[in-house]
Amino acid sequence: MPGQNLTRVEATTRAGIVAVDSYVIDLDLTTGPETFRSTTEVRFTAQAGSATFIDLVAPTVHEVTLNGQSLDPAAVFADSRIQLDGLAAENTLRVVADAAYTNSGEGLHRFVDPVDGEVYLYTQFEVPDARRVYAAFEQPDLKATFQFTVTAPSAWEVVSNSPTPEPVPAGEGTSTWSFEPTQRISTYITAIVAGPYVVQRSELTSSDGRVIPLGVFCRASLAEHMDADYVFEKTRQGFAFYEEKFQYPYPFPKYDQLFVPEFNAGAMENAGCVTFTETYVFRSKVTDAIKERRVVTILHELAHMWFGDLVTMKWWNDLWLNESFAEWASTLATAEATEWTEAWTTFAAMEKSWAYRQDQLPSTHPIVATINDLEDVQVNFDGITYAKGGSVLKQLVAWVGIDAFMAGVAKYFAKHEYGNTELVDLLTELETTSGRELGSWSALWLETAGVNTLRPEITVDDAGVVTSFAVLQSAPADYPTIRPHRLAIGYYDTDASGALVRTHRVELDVDGERTEVPELVGRARPDLVLLNDDDLAYAKIRLDEASLAVAIAHLAKIQDPLARSLVWGSVWDATRDGETPASDYVDLVLGNIATETESTTIRTTLAQLALAARSYVAPATRPQTVETVGNRLWILAQAAEAGSDAQFQFVKYFAAVASSAAHTTTLRGLLDGSVTLDGLTIDTDLRWEILDGLVLSGAATADEIDATLAEDNTSNGQQSAARARATIPTVEGKRAAFDSLVESDTAPNAIVRSTTIGFGHVNDPEVLASVVEPYFAAIEGLWESRSYHIAETLVEGLYPAALADERLRDATQAWLAAHPDAAPALRRLVDESLAGVERALRAQAVDAAR
Repeated sequence: MPGQNLTRVEATTRAGIVAVDSYVIDLDLTTGPETFRSTTEVRFTAQAGSATFIDLVAPTVHEVTLNGQSLDPAAVFADSRIQLDGLAAENTLRVVADAAYTNSGEGLHRFVDPVDGEVYLYTQFEVPDARRVYAAFEQPDLKATFQFTVTAPSAWEVVSNSPTPEPVPAGEGTSTWSFEPTQRISTYITAIVAGPYVVQRSELTSSDGRVIPLGVFCRASLAEHMDADYVFEKTRQGFAFYEEKFQYPYPFPKYDQLFVPEFNAGAMENAGCVTFTETYVFRSKVTDAIKERRVVTILHELAHMWFGDLVTMKWWNDLWLNESFAEWASTLATAEATEWTEAWTTFAAMEKSWAYRQDQLPSTHPIVATINDLEDVQVNFDGITYAKGGSVLKQLVAWVGIDAFMAGVAKYFAKHEYGNTELVDLLTELETTSGRELGSWSALWLETAGVNTLRPEITVDDAGVVTSFAVLQSAPADYPTIRPHRLAIGYYDTDASGALVRTHRVELDVDGERTEVPELVGRARPDLVLLNDDDLAYAKIRLDEASLAVAIAHLAKIQDPLARSLVWGSVWDATRDGETPASDYVDLVLGNIATETESTTIRTTLAQLALAARSYVAPATRPQTVETVGNRLWILAQAAEAGSDAQFQFVKYFAAVASSAAHTTTLRGLLDGSVTLDGLTIDTDLRWEILDGLVLSGAATADEIDATLAEDNTSNGQQSAARARATIPTVEGKRAAFDSLVESDTAPNAIVRSTTIGFGHVNDPEVLASVVEPYFAAIEGLWESRSYHIAETLVEGLYPAALADERLRDATQAWLAAHPDAAPALRRLVDESLAGVERALRAQAVDAAR
């Protein structure tokens, strides 16, 4: 936002002037509900006589003292910077300020629990928000030690990166916690969490013999739902796995995991003090997909303790390496060290579909992105940074071999512990351990954008024997790079039981636009040929005509869940690309989803089904298609195994697409008990989802939303009520939701997010037409006046994407043409939304011509 950006050039210049030794930070959290007192003492060296700045975002600065000399805050503090001139070789800076609590999930977030009125605090600093709490050289390569002292109510738990000390009384009802200094870490992974959290404790023994204390924390009003023993179990499994594979013991003195309210992301890898979304505290039944995702997230953040926290990137252009490594390592650990053995199927269904989608947007970028400033970083927390990067790392592991890869990673940790690195530092170690030259691989995979498409070209003789087999590779015109791939090709045939099973597999390197596969010549052609079997490569795949026919007719009979996921993904890609009519995709899903065993595959596929029905089918047939989807989902729910994950998901998505009088009658029956399914309990969260379906269909009013909230006046209930109110399917209802966010900036991040979800939830998209003009009139002001996270949520969430028509396309193009100088990050978000509309219009045209 204005005055709070930092460019890479500025950071590089500052790192050339300054080396930071230590921070001593004193926070007084007893000064009131709006601000807290922050005192920072920084010791650093510098080039004598040089000048630089330190970062701080605070409403009031009381004192700035440099090397014993008092500076006038009004003269040296402006925007988010304190100017420091005339530096000595050795410097001590003291800054005293009143810093502000936030409700946006950035800096020090303050939350009041509606259940009991208790106050809960936590920090979230990635990317540039430590400066909202203390004065900081806010860039990852200026590491230092951090010593926190916190004054807070005596009844609170106070947690930071170092082990929590015994508190010392500091006055009536208050105490002070004085933490030991941390190891050398970056500002963005420091943390403070404070409040009357309920904690359960355990411990484990590290590979070097140290006893590592463990803690799991959550709010008191959620404590009955916190399954800490399970979290501890997954944590122990992850510790053992990583310490063995990385050949480096856990690098910090303790490991706390804290589930905090109104969190913006899934989790954050603060060193030894990881914060998680409360979505992972299950107060009601959740899908197996969410349970598995929680395990992957736990292990993702644990992997960061080594990759990201112990060894940290110099600048945010290597953010992808932090996140991609954690994505890859956590999926590997989940599959090999926990009961979730099909984690790579989940990765294919969710992560890679996200990557392929992101990589086909006009905003796609190389994995090693150009990060000029902090705003560039913020918008690059995307499917390229996480999912494509993780996919390409999986490709790299296949390329060099898992043993060589792990050996190189171990050398990397040992060589660069507590330091900062660039990509070349990791590749150097991998080249040494694998013997592979990786510079050209890096250039093709990491420094270019776009996704390739692979197709089989097969000829057979009259006897059905393959006479030639080649893999054809293409690239989009905008990103024409042809890349090397390590992949497998699977042959699948129908066995005696009727299942489609793999009968043959070859693994090979594919390079160039055409790669011959002589190993497959002379074999009988199977029922189904699957490129990228086992999902080693990062590429869209297409099925040949005969295999596609078999897949559509018998997808449910493919025995291997990963192979099924690849086929699901291939047909979805073809639908998005306008090669397969959306109505055919709807038929495929409804005809094959009943027997799918993998929860994330069901979850992802049903979400794609809803998008296809609402946005990709021809507008003339959309209402009937949506009604048919609802009818079939209810039939699937009734036929599913009692109490199964599939039954649960079919009911949830039935509510989400309810559109007819028969649907609302069924939903009303589920709520009042006149309609039941064996094994299905209508618990608190499912009740809200069913109410959403009734609101969506015009069969429930604001009064019923209020009554339901009165029975569940919790933070979760308030978010659900906000979502339901924004779902009211009238022009007036949508405008009220829009105005509640645009005309006021008081709503906390969780309410903002929930409101935007309800706002976009429609059966008749025409109710959104009246907000197109107000949306484009508002977004530039929102971008300039709101914090980054809130602005991004509003720009994305209030875009009336469900309209998906020429009017919205034209209005979006007109705004982009009229605002060439708008903030690049804002233009990127709008451009991505336009791409979604244009893709929908192409899909609608294909479907109409079916």
